[in-house]
Amino acid sequence: MRFSKVIYFIVLLLVCGSSFSQSTKQQQLEEERQRLREEIEQMKQLRADNKLKARSVLDEVETINSQISTRKNLIKITNQQANLLIREINVNLKKISVYRKELTVLKEDYAKMISKSYKSKSHQSRIMFLLSSSNFAQAYKRLQYMKQYNEHRKKQADQIESNAKELQSLNTDLSRQKKDKDVLIEENREAQEKLDEEKKEQQILMASIRKKEGVYTKQIKEKQQQANAIDKAIEKLIREAIAKANKKAGKKVTNKGSATTFALTAEAKILADSFTSNKGKLPWPVGTGKVTKKFGRQPHPTLPNIQINSSGVEIETRSGEKARAIFEGEVIAIQKLKGASRLVQIRHGNFITTYYNIENITVTEGQKVSTKQSIGEVRTNPTTGRAIMKFLIYQNATRLNPQSWIYKM
Repeated sequence: MRFSKVIYFIVLLLVCGSSFSQSTKQQQLEEERQRLREEIEQMKQLRADNKLKARSVLDEVETINSQISTRKNLIKITNQQANLLIREINVNLKKISVYRKELTVLKEDYAKMISKSYKSKSHQSRIMFLLSSSNFAQAYKRLQYMKQYNEHRKKQADQIESNAKELQSLNTDLSRQKKDKDVLIEENREAQEKLDEEKKEQQILMASIRKKEGVYTKQIKEKQQQANAIDKAIEKLIREAIAKANKKAGKKVTNKGSATTFALTAEAKILADSFTSNKGKLPWPVGTGKVTKKFGRQPHPTLPNIQINSSGVEIETRSGEKARAIFEGEVIAIQKLKGASRLVQIRHGNFITTYYNIENITVTEGQKVSTKQSIGEVRTNPTTGRAIMKFLIYQNATRLNPQSWIYKM
């Protein structure tokens, strides 16, 4: 009896530990699933807002590609959740089986105790049991035995009641888990249908692009040339900012346009070190949005035979969304660049973050800003209806990949 209880206890520990781990994973998956659902809703809203705009086919394809990618991730996460729920259901079934077996053993043991107690239940027989003792010590031992026996019987009854309640709770959880699993499976079925519709739309758009591939190739190359010109202007601003800061710090400046490294004061070094220590944990430069173009050299999302290069990341967000500083620092430049609306540059020690395609700017040059402080609004293109901000990070005059610095970008 004692050995079997030990075995039951070990099994329960194993299944309970597994259940806790799965519960944590389920919560993480649910958070990711909700994030993806919100992202899809944002993209749907953006597309709905832009339907009456004179959007190019390239813009349409980029948007639908992004939507398809996100929906695939949503289906993948939902599948993982459903599979995890199935495992949780199996764990609960094992726990229920263990509890039922233990409950059966407890009831059988309790029944034997009741039967034995019934046979000697009279008050007189208990007194006679004590009076028949050969001495006081034996009587005392018998009294203690009777007391322990009654306590053990009460514990057995309490254990049966506790196990019965636990069994009822497990059955309730099991019923809920089965319903949750059915909901996830149904959501995935609907998501798959929408994904198939989006793929058909994608195929139609791509067919129209292939008919005029030469025209669209020219457009892409022109856009890349514009981006390169903007990058050069930004890098010039950075070199000028470094030269200005170094002159202020007392470092000799030979050529204003050739400075590439900040001469850090003690205060600036502390700020730079703090920025570095937050790598991978820095907040997004917008409250909500999606990366539509990654950092570095890459195939064009619509015509992969064409290579493009991005000095930062492009983030599409909602119209009127606030742009915000990713870390404390000082505004060192607010400029109007051709093809980029206006930009804001913030210095963080020897790091510079650049936010461009900004309007309604709320900061001024020389102003100290805090983490997540609003610096303006992301400009919405009146022709395409898209609100896209380009975001860059430099260390001195060296470009960095923002996706390595921003949390879950």
